[in-house]
Amino acid sequence: MKNRLTTENLAVIAMLSAVAFLLAFIEIPMPLSPPFAMMDLSDLPAVLAAFAIGPVAGVIVEIIKNLLQAMSSATGGIGELANCLMGCAFVIPAGIIYQKNKTKKGALYGCLAGSLSIGVAAALLNYFVLLPMYEMFMPIDEVIAAFGAILPFIKTKFDVCLYNALPGNIFKGLVISLFAMLIYKPLSPILHYQRRQVKRA
Repeated sequence: MKNRLTTENLAVIAMLSAVAFLLAFIEIPMPLSPPFAMMDLSDLPAVLAAFAIGPVAGVIVEIIKNLLQAMSSATGGIGELANCLMGCAFVIPAGIIYQKNKTKKGALYGCLAGSLSIGVAAALLNYFVLLPMYEMFMPIDEVIAAFGAILPFIKTKFDVCLYNALPGNIFKGLVISLFAMLIYKPLSPILHYQRRQVKRA
């Protein structure tokens, strides 16, 4: 499968996009962060799509999930755009590496690369997009102070990105990677069965 968007692949992408959209509503606190900094596992279905079909499929799941979320966005779509870019930063390297080496080792290396990539993307997007966006709700100094109350050495916007957004999202990527490594193989027959069923219809 070379990222061809066949009918059977689109059916799997649609199913995984719906799961990703639902998972986005199940938020848990980001470690060592203020209460408004949350994380979820909605990138997991995109990783499964990238493994089962290819990185383009993972990107499409990210786009669909965030388009659906943007319909009820409180950020005018800016937060969803940043979330989509961070998700793509995870699934693209993970999918590319796994498609080249479809083994447990390939999946592990792909997930590790994706985790590092989402951490870097999150740090950059927080610095240039998300932290400035928070100023719509509270002054940036208060945002920084909220992080500094938990990690006292955080005193600037750069510190927030370096000491919180970067490691926090690497951690998020590793959590998603753990779930992906645990469930992809058991789910793989179901994903491929769905594709076969659509192909026969």
